[in-house]
Amino acid sequence: MMVVNALPFVLAILLVVIFSFDKIIYLIVFFAPLSIPLHEIMPGFGFDMYLPTEPLLFGLLIIFILKILHDKNFDRKILLHPISLTIYLNLFWILLTGLTSTMPVVSIKFLLSRTWFVVGLYFLTTKLFSDGKNLEKYVWLYAIALSIVVLYSTYRHLGYGLWDKQAAHFVVSPFFNDHTSYGAVLAMFLPFLVMFSVNSFFTRKLKLISLGVLGIIFMGLILSYSRAAWLSVIVGIGVWGMIKLKIRFKPILITFVSVVILFLLFQSQIVMKLEQNSEQSSANFMTHISSMSNITTDASNLERINRWSCAIRMFADKPVFGYGPGTYMFKYAPYQLSKDRTIISTNSGDGGNAHSEYLGPLAESGVFGLLTFLLIIGVVIYTAVNTYTRLKDTRLKSFVLTALISLITYYIHGFLNNFLDTDKLSVPFWGFTAMIVAIDIYSRQDEKAQKNPA
Repeated sequence: MMVVNALPFVLAILLVVIFSFDKIIYLIVFFAPLSIPLHEIMPGFGFDMYLPTEPLLFGLLIIFILKILHDKNFDRKILLHPISLTIYLNLFWILLTGLTSTMPVVSIKFLLSRTWFVVGLYFLTTKLFSDGKNLEKYVWLYAIALSIVVLYSTYRHLGYGLWDKQAAHFVVSPFFNDHTSYGAVLAMFLPFLVMFSVNSFFTRKLKLISLGVLGIIFMGLILSYSRAAWLSVIVGIGVWGMIKLKIRFKPILITFVSVVILFLLFQSQIVMKLEQNSEQSSANFMTHISSMSNITTDASNLERINRWSCAIRMFADKPVFGYGPGTYMFKYAPYQLSKDRTIISTNSGDGGNAHSEYLGPLAESGVFGLLTFLLIIGVVIYTAVNTYTRLKDTRLKSFVLTALISLITYYIHGFLNNFLDTDKLSVPFWGFTAMIVAIDIYSRQDEKAQKNPA
C-alpha cells in the first residue's frame, strides 16, 4: 500500500528530472541534511539507503545515462577537466578492485553508490554552476535545512543539559548517525556563512540573515563535541591565512615533509609523551580538546587506533587490490589484536568503518586506491589555488577560496573519520569540488573572450 501511495510522487519526480536537472539537484541538496536511513522506517529490511536523496540520485543517474546516449553530448570542458580525469581514475580502480573483491556484491553496490554521488553532485552540479551562477543557492539550500537539524538537535540536547557530552552522540538522530558526521558537515559550512556575513558584495539584509544562521551553525559545532571537527576548522583557518599571506607552496611542502621525518625519527619518544596524557573526553571544552592526544585511556582514541591498525594489517595482506571497496567493516574483525581491543570494540562492524578516509581505501582497494584518492585532493587544491590567484572577479575569488577552505576541513577530518559513503557529506564534498571546477572553466573562457574580442 505504501508503494502504491508513493507512485504519484515518484512519477512527479521523474518528470521533473527529465525536464529539469537543476530542480532535482536542489531537492537533493535541501533534503540531504534532513534525509533519514531506510532502517529507521523499516527495521530489518534487506538493504539500507537514505530517503529521499539516494533514490533521487539513482534516478538522476539513470536519466543522465539515457540523455547522454540519446543526445551524445555533454560539456567536454567538464568531462576533460583535470579533476574529472582524476575522478575517472579513482572510479576505474574502484571498479577493478570490485571485480577482484572478496565480496563482489558489496563492492559493486559501493561503486554504484559512489557513481550516483559523482554524477549528480559533481558532473551535473558543475554544469549547474556554469557561468558562475547558482553558487549561493546551492549553499543556502543545504545551510537552511542544516539549521533546522541544529535547532532540533539543540532542543533535544536541552532535555539532557547542553553540557552533557554523551547526549551529543544521539540527539542528532535520526538525521545523522552520530555527532562526528554532524560536526564534519557543520565545519564545512562555517566558512561559507562567515563569507556571506562579511563580504561587501552581499546586501545588508543578506549579511544579517547570514550572521543569524552562522550563529546557529557555530552553536551546533560547539555542541557537537566533535574534536575532529574543531581541529579541522583550526587547520582551515591556518590554510586561509597562508593563502592570504601568499606563502609559497614549496616551503609548506618542505615543512610538512620535515615534520613527518622528525615524527618517524622520534616516534618512540612522542608515543611515550602521549601515553602520559590521561585526560578523558569531557563536557569541559579544554579537557575535551586535550583528550585528543590521550592514547592511553580514552576509548574513542584507542578504538580509532584499533581500526587504523586493522586497516594497515589488511593492507599488508592484500597490498595491490585490497579486500574490495566497502568490505572493511565485514573483514576487519580477525585483524584486531586482543591488546588493541577497547570497551567499544566489536566484531560485527556496526560501529563504523576504518575511521579514516585514507586508510579505508588502502585496506579496501590497495595502494592505488589510496593514491587515486590523494590525487583527486592534490589536483583540487592545485586548481583552487591557481584559479584564486588568477581571478579578478571578487565574488568568484571569494567562492573559490571558501570552497577550498571548506574542503580542507573535510580533508583534515578524513584522517579521523570517513563519511563519503553518505549523502550528508557527499553533497558538500562533491558540490564544492564542482564549484571550483565550474569557476575555473568559466574564468578561463572569460579571459579568452577578453583577449580575443569579437
